[in-house]
Amino acid sequence: MNRNGMKRTTGLTVISAGLLLMAMNSRGEMGQPMDPSLFPNETCQKCHTVAGPPKVDYSKPECVECHSVPEDEGYMPVADKRPGAVYAAPNDMIAIPAGEFTVGNNGRPSEEGSGDPDEKPEHKAYLDTYQIDKYEVTNAQYKAFVDATNHRPPKLWQSARPSGGPGPGVTYPPEKANHPVVYVDWYDANEYCHWAGKRLPTEEEWEKAARGTDGRVFPWGNTFDSKKANSPQYWLSLNKDGDTMPVGSFENGKSPYGVYDMAGNVYEWTANWYKPYPRNMESNPHYGEKNKIVRGGSWYDCLSYGCGLSSPSYNRSRFAPEIRNKGFGFRCAKNP
Repeated sequence: MNRNGMKRTTGLTVISAGLLLMAMNSRGEMGQPMDPSLFPNETCQKCHTVAGPPKVDYSKPECVECHSVPEDEGYMPVADKRPGAVYAAPNDMIAIPAGEFTVGNNGRPSEEGSGDPDEKPEHKAYLDTYQIDKYEVTNAQYKAFVDATNHRPPKLWQSARPSGGPGPGVTYPPEKANHPVVYVDWYDANEYCHWAGKRLPTEEEWEKAARGTDGRVFPWGNTFDSKKANSPQYWLSLNKDGDTMPVGSFENGKSPYGVYDMAGNVYEWTANWYKPYPRNMESNPHYGEKNKIVRGGSWYDCLSYGCGLSSPSYNRSRFAPEIRNKGFGFRCAKNP
């Protein structure tokens, strides 16, 4: 029995239920809730989705109340496999092919705000093939690192353990298993990537994965759309307070290579120090080996300061590598 009084359904029971629902000719779109008349229980409606045959969304923690996660789904289980255990989001990587692409810009369109001179000039760069995480690193994935290494946990995890300190007793809020990890500084991100057999992406690798080779401004094209990224504008349109969202929430906001959340959700640490582009003659006291580059904007950024959009793929932001806040996360990359 689970916490809602439902019996766990496994094996032939799940198959039989699936065949019955197929016979009922259910209809719906991928990612949309199941017809409530078929699953009157509220928990079932949150978990089941429709795409032809009824489908279970294993990325949702409530789904593992009743269903075991198939090995071929690509989900990486944590150590606890009891009913209700939380599973991490897919840990896929995307191969970015070798070739030339556009970096920076020669001046932003007025509707994006002035930006900073550090984005200039627009120029070409060439990169060999590399791989980059399809999704931002999640809380569930980062917890495996914390548990294995006794690395310090993110700030907001401390309250989960009365005595504080690192180790398996510290965890994230359960409803945020598949949200990007936040309150991690550059050193935390760098150590995680190396622990995972990867590394932080360079600034150029990040921009190519987000922008593609056609010089587009945003991962989805050249026109900003608040419905395609977890940005401050998205929350303003809803008249709600913002927050991180599960990785991969914006299907129509992915990059040309299929990489998710390259605009919004969380700013992402890169490997680079904050330095000027070639032929950039602007004086900037922040240049040098004292700030690291973060990319992509977040659900919470400097919009209120009149800095313009932070979600363009060429936007550069810089912070001291020791900074940890609610809008900073990361993803990893590696050589082929």
